[in-house]
Amino acid sequence: MMSEDKGMNPVSGEEVETDGIYENEWGREETLKRGDEFPYDPMMGQTEWELVSLPLESQEEEMYKNTKPNTKPRLHIDRSDK
Repeated sequence: MMSEDKGMNPVSGEEVETDGIYENEWGREETLKRGDEFPYDPMMGQTEWELVSLPLESQEEEMYKNTKPNTKPRLHIDRSDK
């Protein structure tokens, strides 16, 4: 039944739907963002992941700082003849 699926945690290989800090059943924590894929545990393989914390605003900025296509720093050039 569909309602039973709601209580299941995501597993390795599934797409992350909510930004946050996730912990697997072995206690390993990962900061993941929406669109990422839940990683496989290096020792245990496929594992279940549980959302343990939502990112703080500052952490969210850090997570996304390099994802914009126009992130090249803008350089100021002084063209005055003063």
